[in-house]
Amino acid sequence: MKVAIFTNNYLPNPYGVTTSIESFREEFIKNGHTVYVFAPHNKDYKDKDKNIFRYPSIDIQYKIKYPLPIPYSKKVNEIIEKLDFDIIHSQHPNLLGKAAMNWAKKKRVPLVFTWHTIYDKYTHYAPFLPQKLSAKWVIGNSVDYANRADKVIIPTDSVGEIIKKWGVVNREIITIPTGVNEKMFQNYNSNQIRESLRIDKNKKIILSISRLTEEKNVIFLVKEVVKILKINTEAVFILGGGGYLKNKLIEIVNRAKVSERVFFTGLIEKDEIKNYMSLANIFVYASKSETQGTIITEAMYMGLSIMAIDSLGVGDLIEDGKTGLLSTDNNFSKKIKSLLADEKLVGILGKNAKKEAREKYTSKICAEKMIKVYEELIRKMNN
Repeated sequence: MKVAIFTNNYLPNPYGVTTSIESFREEFIKNGHTVYVFAPHNKDYKDKDKNIFRYPSIDIQYKIKYPLPIPYSKKVNEIIEKLDFDIIHSQHPNLLGKAAMNWAKKKRVPLVFTWHTIYDKYTHYAPFLPQKLSAKWVIGNSVDYANRADKVIIPTDSVGEIIKKWGVVNREIITIPTGVNEKMFQNYNSNQIRESLRIDKNKKIILSISRLTEEKNVIFLVKEVVKILKINTEAVFILGGGGYLKNKLIEIVNRAKVSERVFFTGLIEKDEIKNYMSLANIFVYASKSETQGTIITEAMYMGLSIMAIDSLGVGDLIEDGKTGLLSTDNNFSKKIKSLLADEKLVGILGKNAKKEAREKYTSKICAEKMIKVYEELIRKMNN
């Protein structure tokens, strides 16, 4: 099978869409399929795979670095003209998403669209438009795109409820989460991290890995963890990730006078995440904007006890009291406190989460589901 993936967001950007694409792409190739990726040019990155093609882009630096693709390229068009696709999979409803839809029509192949994002949570990245206006436009555009696709993929069931309320009437919707790349979570070793951060073995380690931006609710997260650090001197907090709110978070920590037990690591490379997770006692997460939260399934795979806000996406992955704990804003720090005090519960939650992730959320399992969707669509179009 020959699969073409069109995306506005790709390597080297470390975001969830990139993680999803790579998870599926690598499994497809492993199973003998050919995968072409069409993404924006990134001047700081050189692709290793000959089947990755780049559209010209404009470097945007507002809150985060993001190359914005120009959805027309004579050079890329000539390449696509010569290629045969069995299916086109679009990761976005605009820019290269439009190119994906046009090529699907031209080549008469099915168009699959993954609804990755609750778009109204990200309108603060459009500085020149009122947020309500930009939210209305982006939701309307996404709904129209989803209704014209042959199949809509959602990462978790609750996303389907939201997009239907927004106006998606397409009945071809299926839930397929992004799977954990098992190879990347083998042979972990936390000793070097513990030594470099100088964390004593008797300390209880609270870990979170997140983009340090508004939609990830990190100001709330840090304030809540700080409450714990002030009353539990045996606890330390490691916060991995980069973003424009980092200085604000450092101010909060400094004002609370717990800076010696808070470690801002910056961006953690993908192959290092397993080492940080193997070091931690519990994983905490407060984002309310996730359609899935791949970092959650990775933490589950590593057998971490997770404490998270009960919200879209994350609430679909974690069964409260069995594979983790879910909280409201009002009892977040209280639940962290109780979890740190109960080693038996930490062990049970971690064991259950690990089992669940291996049964439902590996890249192999999820890729197999996606291939079945592709095969079904191709059969329908050919009959």
